[in-house]
Amino acid sequence: MPTGRTRIASASAGDSELREILERGALQFYYRPRVGVQRVRGLADVQRLLLVLAPDGRRRFRKLIVGRKRLPDPAQRERGWAIVAEVSDARIRPDAASAGAARYAIAEHEGHTHLSYELDRPAAWGLEPVQRWLGIRHDASYVATVRNPEAPAAAGTHQPAALPKPLRDRFRGRRFAPLDPPEFLDHAGVEIVLIGADDATAGDE
Repeated sequence: MPTGRTRIASASAGDSELREILERGALQFYYRPRVGVQRVRGLADVQRLLLVLAPDGRRRFRKLIVGRKRLPDPAQRERGWAIVAEVSDARIRPDAASAGAARYAIAEHEGHTHLSYELDRPAAWGLEPVQRWLGIRHDASYVATVRNPEAPAAAGTHQPAALPKPLRDRFRGRRFAPLDPPEFLDHAGVEIVLIGADDATAGDE
């Protein structure tokens, strides 16, 4: 898996920036309709949006549940969240409908990390309406941070992740830390915050 300092074209700025690619891989989008819904006609008919990330060069699959059933809007700098629900060395096939496939990249840039993706076949399978409802764009980028599982949480939230000490130390007492290393995602219960950013890196080599 190629990593290292790489010039990445910035769609918003129109020039190039220096970023370090930490991880690349395949990304699958899935959605689960509400119980009893035979045909999804909008976001109200969706129960859950799922992401499955498979990093290049590793036999590892991570299933994430996306909050609010849709991805944040990068153009509006929206904020959202996702939780790692399952990690496996075997391929994860959710009991859900496909909403598309993409290539993703996790990159470091000036002290923060970006999670970016670009769809493989944006117009395939007649998924445009579903992708629009779920906030899945042709390409998008999000500033990604990890919530410290040892920080106080609201009552009734999910079981926090049990992280090894090297990852716990990355927080340095803070509530959030960059998604660096991406191995944070190898632990069920990890919660990440996604903030829309109007650029993309996944399609660049």
